[in-house]
Amino acid sequence: MSKFELLMPKLGESVQEATITKWFKKEGDMVEEEDPILEIATDKVDSEIPSPVDGKITKILFKENDVVPVGKVIAYISLEGEDDSDSSNSKETDTSSQPASEEYQSEESSNSEDFKDAKRFYSPLVKNIAKSENISLDELENIEGSGINGRVKKEDVLDYMNNRSSSPKQEQQAPVKAQETVKETPKVNVPVYPGDEIIEMDRMRKMIADHMVMSKQVSPHVTNFIEVDVTGIVKWRDKVKGEFQKNEGVKLTYLPIFTEAISKALKDYPRVNSSVDGTKMILRKNINIGIAVALPDGNLIVPVIKNADQKNLLGLTVEMNTLAEKARTNKLSPDDIQQGTFSISNFGTFKNVTGTPVINQPQTAIMAVGTIEKKPAVLETPSGDVIAIRHKMFLALTYDHRIIDGALGGAFLKRVADYLEAFDMNRKI
Repeated sequence: MSKFELLMPKLGESVQEATITKWFKKEGDMVEEEDPILEIATDKVDSEIPSPVDGKITKILFKENDVVPVGKVIAYISLEGEDDSDSSNSKETDTSSQPASEEYQSEESSNSEDFKDAKRFYSPLVKNIAKSENISLDELENIEGSGINGRVKKEDVLDYMNNRSSSPKQEQQAPVKAQETVKETPKVNVPVYPGDEIIEMDRMRKMIADHMVMSKQVSPHVTNFIEVDVTGIVKWRDKVKGEFQKNEGVKLTYLPIFTEAISKALKDYPRVNSSVDGTKMILRKNINIGIAVALPDGNLIVPVIKNADQKNLLGLTVEMNTLAEKARTNKLSPDDIQQGTFSISNFGTFKNVTGTPVINQPQTAIMAVGTIEKKPAVLETPSGDVIAIRHKMFLALTYDHRIIDGALGGAFLKRVADYLEAFDMNRKI
């Protein structure tokens, strides 16, 4: 019998495991290629995993809510047209499936008893480090995690080891001392009044909330504003948008034009396209711009346009529309939302003049683009100043003051405005 091994897919460089949140199929079900089989969740995104082949699911190795490493076999599919009549009791199936599940389980088997009372999730690697270094569960519980939702990462444990007492025995005898160094998030006493409705946050909203609070705690936020005359852009778009949609099949919005200008400015000021790691500044080689997308359920996600500076206006428009549609239909892959180096939040979609967005960590800056409005403005002409109706908008740049000072932030924002105001009205798509 020919079998296909369904693996937990690669979810990007920084993601090593995922949680199975839902199985759409069960053992014995027939599947066609591209049929959704299961839903998985990481710290970054939820994704449906389609079947790569036609066939019959003969074995499911993990249950819902199991955390599975990337690359691990999660199910077997007998290929369509093959004899699978004895698949349910085949010794070959049972034998081949055991290593896939037992190997993962064995990583934690020696530690499972030690951590059975843990109040939060710890990866097998963290557990093994803790056990080998004689870090007690009480100590581990008091380590502040730098991962999403406060998850303790390998780096957190290693940092703790470097700062702990030189004697592990003394540290275990005085867990209260370690606890005193942990800063607890203050709890606000929120009253509930008659008629109030209490709604539990869904998983994505909890992640957004944690990420926003973490960003404010990590980065000192500063925001600069500038008003931009985009009359030339408005007139050019009005002239070409009908033909553009007819020829390309997608709507031409202002956002790709703004993204193009921001990409150019990031090449001029590379420190804005960066991250901070302790006392190190990481200047990103690639310009990968995330576009915040509001989802139908009220949540938010930020798909990323990779190498935005290497794409023309048509390329930016097509990719932006594709990513937005995938976001709204829950079809984004984990890779679609990773490796962003700068983000844009389009407040203008909701006719908002401007806003002060929160930095999307580990980036160091984010741009808010406001609505475009007609305004009377003073223009300088060879024959003197005149008042004319112009199309204007506000840009707001929020940046991390640890490495971006006011001079750099202001210069970058002005450069974006200059590119927009110098837009060539005679350009071709």
